[in-house]
Amino acid sequence: MTVNQQAEMLEELVRLVQASDKYRFISSELVRDLGRKELAKRRNLKEAVKETRTKLHQIGSAYQEKPIPYRKWMVELNNLPIDLHDQTTHHNLQKFMAMHASTNERQSILPAFFKGALGSLAPLHSILDLACGLNPLALPWMPVVEDIEYFACDIYQDMVDFLAVFFKHFHIRGATSVCDLTTQVPEAKVQLALLLKTIPCLDQVDRSAAGRLLDGLQAEHILVSFPAHSLGGRSKGMLRNYEARFEELVAGKRWQITRFEYPGELAFLVKK
Repeated sequence: MTVNQQAEMLEELVRLVQASDKYRFISSELVRDLGRKELAKRRNLKEAVKETRTKLHQIGSAYQEKPIPYRKWMVELNNLPIDLHDQTTHHNLQKFMAMHASTNERQSILPAFFKGALGSLAPLHSILDLACGLNPLALPWMPVVEDIEYFACDIYQDMVDFLAVFFKHFHIRGATSVCDLTTQVPEAKVQLALLLKTIPCLDQVDRSAAGRLLDGLQAEHILVSFPAHSLGGRSKGMLRNYEARFEELVAGKRWQITRFEYPGELAFLVKK
């Protein structure tokens, strides 16, 4: 097969994968990178498309059981008071966060999680939220200054667009962007980077990505967390395995690390 034929096959794979509503808004660069690897391993295009979709499900769409109605949410968002601490705002943001498994799991511990893990850094002036999901909506529960500078990135374009509307409505300084953390390290210089329940997903794609990210981030502190149970509710051995994985990633680093354990989530605050 010629180089041109290989390139054409890869673009056909990207087209076929993103033809599905489930994967339509995922970063094309991530789809292309996964597809390139699968084409090299599989017997034909059909198998490569299937395995690429499987990977994308594992790292992204498994956390969104139902399609998220971002257009409807944007209308609702623009009708909210321009006050992050208004009770109506809180109610609606929690309703939104319930649609994504990662943020929904954290709702019962929201105040305790952020105040406990980040209290020693308060008040925070700048945050980089990596593979953010809907976590930026938890901003009212974080110990931050009023004019916090917040950067958020994820693999979903429609999610990132919604978060941009959220930032605009509440006059939050910062930016949102699509990013593939397996191939790039965001360059923002911040007080804190959030890497919440993300490393297991990165490991599904490239086991070396998490180490590159931790080393390369230009953040004074990084809050890393791991889920205490699977999406199906299984927890046997997970905390032990994830703690061992984290220890492997920071072995030999002269970083100060503080451990936190909450119902459903294990966290580590890293001071670089």
